[in-house]
Amino acid sequence: MAGAIASRMSFSSLKRKQPKTFTVRIVTMDAEMEFNCEMKWKGKDLFDLVCRTLGLRETWFFGLQYTIKDTVAWLKMDKKVLDHDVSKEEPVTFHFLAKFYPENAEEELVQEITQHLFFLQVKKQILDEKIYCPPEASVLLASYAVQAKYGDYDPSVHKRGFLAQEELLPKRVINLYQMTPEMWEERITAWYAEHRGRARDEAEMEYLKIAQDLEMYGVNYFAIRNKKGTELLLGVDALGLHIYDPENRLTPKISFPWNEIRNISYSDKEFTIKPLDKKIDVFKFNSSKLRVNKLILQLCIGNHDLFMRRRKADSLEVQQMKAQAREEKARKQMERQRLAREKQMREEAERTRDELERRLLQMKEEATMANEALMRSEETADLLAEKAQITEEEAKLLAQKAAEAEQEMQRIKATAIRTEEEKRLMEQKVLEAEVLALKMAEESERRAKEADQLKQDLQEAREAERRAKQKLLEITTKPTYPPMNPIPAPLPPDIPSFNLIGDSLSFDFKDTDMKRLSMEIEKEKVEYMEKSKHLQEQLNELKTEIEALKLKERETALDILHSENSDRGGTSSKHNTIKKV
Repeated sequence: MAGAIASRMSFSSLKRKQPKTFTVRIVTMDAEMEFNCEMKWKGKDLFDLVCRTLGLRETWFFGLQYTIKDTVAWLKMDKKVLDHDVSKEEPVTFHFLAKFYPENAEEELVQEITQHLFFLQVKKQILDEKIYCPPEASVLLASYAVQAKYGDYDPSVHKRGFLAQEELLPKRVINLYQMTPEMWEERITAWYAEHRGRARDEAEMEYLKIAQDLEMYGVNYFAIRNKKGTELLLGVDALGLHIYDPENRLTPKISFPWNEIRNISYSDKEFTIKPLDKKIDVFKFNSSKLRVNKLILQLCIGNHDLFMRRRKADSLEVQQMKAQAREEKARKQMERQRLAREKQMREEAERTRDELERRLLQMKEEATMANEALMRSEETADLLAEKAQITEEEAKLLAQKAAEAEQEMQRIKATAIRTEEEKRLMEQKVLEAEVLALKMAEESERRAKEADQLKQDLQEAREAERRAKQKLLEITTKPTYPPMNPIPAPLPPDIPSFNLIGDSLSFDFKDTDMKRLSMEIEKEKVEYMEKSKHLQEQLNELKTEIEALKLKERETALDILHSENSDRGGTSSKHNTIKKV
């Protein structure tokens, strides 16, 4: 009894000690997740849980975003989740988004999941026109997005209209030109076909490499006022702080790179930027809300830390991730090469099979034609034999009639007719009988010759039949399949095997392999520079091609500014623009 009471008390105490929880919904760019969080959890606890769930190690780029009265805010790592000014109605919703952007996506983004999340976020910002993208670049980016989703272009699968339901271009670009959806699809598909062989992660990285040169990429804009009350825009990005005219978000009026800023601070709504060069005046401005100042300071601190971090040696963790990424890239490259070889061998085997089937069909047709010729020869021979037999019988009948006529003539001659009239009549009859006998003899001779000719024709027909049978015999005795090319020698036993059904893969990366891979990567960089020049030429050609279809009255202010920058010989690279400033 005492034991039962003790066990119940123990169970009750455990029940009381269970921590209280609340439900949180995390929305990423392509999924939604729900977690049960303890009431005491801080922002870092929830953030780490989400990153572990996603398998994300490059956590310094991301954050959990929420909205307070139409103002964006980010979850603080050292503050309890429920202490933030968030809705207490469950589930509490946060958006897992990139908070800071890399200067060079190809060098800084190591994990494939990191690249994918950045790709989805930047793509959405371009389609929502939060990042200005010129029309010709929009078409190129759309082609890489299609490559990432559909893989290599296949005309038999990707037929006209397969992009009809896809959102690939900003509505501003579509409305700017007198072009049908089919015309846009045709231009996107033409570029898409050139990306053959690129895997999904490669296509997404090419997308980011082009997008990172857009002027508004990675910039957070805030409405501010200077001391004189003039309305301006403050832009915060990976390179520094920039001051814009509200009507021109492409080209900054003033820029403060992070390495030239000595101090950033705010007091209430006033924000102060102190340059490193003391000769340059301190820049002060006011924002609309204190909460906005806090957000600006957060972004400044985070971007400045990453700016300085990029200019130092990589940490051990980053070095390990990059080494793993290189190994994974090498493994995938070897796997793609093996798949390409198998695909090529399969295509060659299919071509050989098609050629054999074609030759077999041709031989069958020849055999059919030979059989038909043989049958026609046999029919002709039978007809000639029948005709010869009939002619021979007619000749015999004529000969018999000639003999009877001769007998009749002899009988008439033997008969003595006493009267002259009977004699004259007899002579006349004899003469007629002789003429008739002569005609019958000529007819009999002609029939005999005709019979001989028919026999000769029959002989020739039988000879033709014999030759046709000989040809058919030659055709049917030929080998059906020609000698095939020798089967490729099997791979040496030291090369790892690959099975499409899902066998495990094993790879042995040697130093020589890694050196060879490094040389290939250097070679790819040189080829990439050449391709970039070719890409710019293609973009200019596309821009010239669609320029005639542009509707000038539908141009936005950003379109006009971008055109003016291009006419002045400017480039679309945000980095070059800021360097000029």
